Amino acid sequence: MISFSDTAQNKIQKLVTAKGYAGIRLGVKTTGCSGLAYVLEYVKEYTPDPYIINYAQNDFVVLVDVKDNVYLQNMTVDYVRQGLNEGFEFKNPNERDRCGCGESFRV
Repeated sequence: MISFSDTAQNKIQKLVTAKGYAGIRLGVKTTGCSGLAYVLEYVKEYTPDPYIINYAQNDFVVLVDVKDNVYLQNMTVDYVRQGLNEGFEFKNPNERDRCGCGESFRV
């Protein structure tokens, strides 16, 4: 299961409503010095697919490829502001460590 803070849910809801999207896709990609990085993409429309897990939220869907789900289990997504910076923050209990620049992680 992937959970979202109220702040993250509100931000995603505003963005998908404003752009007319169905929801978001969460995943990982191979990159950086530690190996994996989080990917968050907006999805225009959702068609059921046996290889994609649908974590339905209030008014949008969260899609996760089955192969990425093992890395994202029990993760919490938050939206934070720190000074002039703002963005999504991923709190993942499966992470063993992160690279020094914070771009990638390892499980």
